[in-house]
Amino acid sequence: MRGLSVPSFYKNMTFKEKINTLIAESLVDKPSIFLIDLTITDAFKVIIALDGDDGVMLQDCIDVSRAVENNLDREEQDFSLEVASVGVGSPLKMVRQYKKNIGRTLIVSTVIEKIEAELVDANEDFIILSWEAREPKKIGKGKETVQKKQQIPYTEIKEAIVTVTF
Repeated sequence: MRGLSVPSFYKNMTFKEKINTLIAESLVDKPSIFLIDLTITDAFKVIIALDGDDGVMLQDCIDVSRAVENNLDREEQDFSLEVASVGVGSPLKMVRQYKKNIGRTLIVSTVIEKIEAELVDANEDFIILSWEAREPKKIGKGKETVQKKQQIPYTEIKEAIVTVTF
């Protein structure tokens, strides 16, 4: 392991468990950064996706990459490694991501509908979206603009993506 002594508790772990542990250890001093996804392909390509409450800097990816790279033995298991931040347009996967995007516009696909709206709140159970819609007037002809608000449980969300406007 490149001159480092391997702690004995690593010896009985699976390859994925070792990587998860190394990621967690590397993020201890970076509480605003968190793991979104860890994928290991059949060819042992390790893909780590990170996000952060205030974004992810290149140095954060480098630090996690080094922590994993320098503490695994390629003689034991050869692998390739890719560490990146989640990209714009990546689906939100964790409650923490919803909370950091309050005030932004999301496209939310549920089992019933697709809504483009502002995320106004997020808690551990659901999100609240707000948007304006054109609806027929209650009295008379024509349409009027109405403010809509909807609470959506995470269990009903198939996909939610932050929209980027220029």
